Amino acid sequence: SSRVAGTGIDVNELLHRWAPRCVPWHTQGACRAALDCPLVTACIRPAGDVVDVYQREFLALRDRLHAAEQESLRRSKELNLVLDEIKRAVSERQALREGEGNRTWGHLTEDPRLKPWNGSHRQVLHLPTVFHHLPHLLAKESSLQPAVRVGQGRTGVSVVMGIPSVRREVHSYLTDTLHSLISELSPQEKEDSVIVVLIAETDPQYTSAVTENIKALFPTEIHSGLLEVISPSPHFYPDFSRLRESFGDPKERVRWRTKQNLDYCFLMMYAQSKGIYYVQLEDDIVAKPNYLSTMKNFALQQPSEDWMILEFSQLGFIGKMFKSLDLSLIVEFILMFYRDKPIDWLLDHILWVKVCNPEKDAKHCDRQKANLRIRFKPSLFQHVGTHSSLAGKIQKLKDKDFGKQALRKEHVNPPAEVSTSLKTYQHFTLEKAYLREDFFWAFTPAAGDFIRFRFFQPLRLERFFFRSGNIEHPEDKLFNTSVEVLPFDNPQSDKEALQEGRAATLRYPRSPDGYLQIGSFYKGVAEGEVDPAFGPLEALRLSIQTDSPVWVILSEIFLKKAD
Repeated sequence: SSRVAGTGIDVNELLHRWAPRCVPWHTQGACRAALDCPLVTACIRPAGDVVDVYQREFLALRDRLHAAEQESLRRSKELNLVLDEIKRAVSERQALREGEGNRTWGHLTEDPRLKPWNGSHRQVLHLPTVFHHLPHLLAKESSLQPAVRVGQGRTGVSVVMGIPSVRREVHSYLTDTLHSLISELSPQEKEDSVIVVLIAETDPQYTSAVTENIKALFPTEIHSGLLEVISPSPHFYPDFSRLRESFGDPKERVRWRTKQNLDYCFLMMYAQSKGIYYVQLEDDIVAKPNYLSTMKNFALQQPSEDWMILEFSQLGFIGKMFKSLDLSLIVEFILMFYRDKPIDWLLDHILWVKVCNPEKDAKHCDRQKANLRIRFKPSLFQHVGTHSSLAGKIQKLKDKDFGKQALRKEHVNPPAEVSTSLKTYQHFTLEKAYLREDFFWAFTPAAGDFIRFRFFQPLRLERFFFRSGNIEHPEDKLFNTSVEVLPFDNPQSDKEALQEGRAATLRYPRSPDGYLQIGSFYKGVAEGEVDPAFGPLEALRLSIQTDSPVWVILSEIFLKKAD
């Protein structure tokens, strides 16, 4: 057959058409010049080679068409990628416009100086935002809104304290930490500060349970605006399964430190607009008396405003104070490298970038960083937790600069005979605790044990306060223990007053030996007012109702006489 395979072209017909043109060229000696033309070449070759020539030419043509088709597909893919990028940019602009009222994260994009760029239809420069580092946030409009927000939204204070808290497998220290922080604040300090607790979990049942517990324990602080509770949206966190391992850390530790960085960022940006200074704390600490005034005064006494971090504890990220104006810079830096390194390394890198000269030695760098990172001693916060938020990790870190817990001596307890059925440990006697010289420490209590204060002269009490456990041993607390009083029944007392007192006692549970229960320990603390209708009291007693699994420390005893 004279047809070229796969083309349907008849070679004889082509030769017939082109032969008249070929012969004159050949006879005129132009064949050599025309050899570049495939058809001319075919004219002067034997007939048996013609089919092979055209087959090769058409096969080459088919290959070129195939290559062109592949190139077209490649260009099409590139165009689709460009289209996706355009869609992403449009979505980002839309998200930014819709988020203009979001004061929490607006500081990253809403500087008035940037609005001419953000609002221009001829924008050339693309300014970085949080979405460049966390692009998954664009998928959900609510990703930057707290899923839980409890409190009054207080602003305009001097100091904002941020406490991130996560689920711990063994023991939670959060409420103890809040008790310590709040109890050491004066009434004036409570009006000039905010404590923000971030429940850094996405399980709605867990966050709801923790929130309700805090609301039940601290209703006054929530209502006044001193205490706020928030938790992030489930869509705030990226896919942690795609993290790469680094620095020899296993994948679970990399995930833990990465999430921790994001928790700090969320908390900082929420707190930024609330006050002048921001203090980073943890959920397993105790504080020294007057810690807030000490921090504030130390910041105000700095000779220069160039400082970036004031440290009130040498451990980790505890007790670190920042100017709120610096938080945007810190957050953006952390977000750039949140997957790469832990928070304490990143903070040091920020200081290095700001003041260290690569051409100088390490000692020069340390001196420069010391101007930005200033340490206060003694430490104002102590780490008390032993069970880390990282599963399975035991962490017995203690701040050596914290010192011993100071005993408050601003009041004196009324004269009394003290006694107890508990076995005292070493020299930590009940007498020293009552005189506020030391704390009382005893071996494991059992049901029926007691601690009693019998007054030398019957007296009226206005209120009582007992705290068990201390900084070094926070778990040595009193559990299921009641506070009881024994009214002084004097037959010569005024008959009307005596009847009034007896009527009042009917509202309180009475023990077989005549004591009336007026309070109980909760989370290691017992406090309350004493009903004036009781009249003079003969004694006050702490009665232990059930066996305890731990030793007991009574670190504070306060009995206030009525005026």
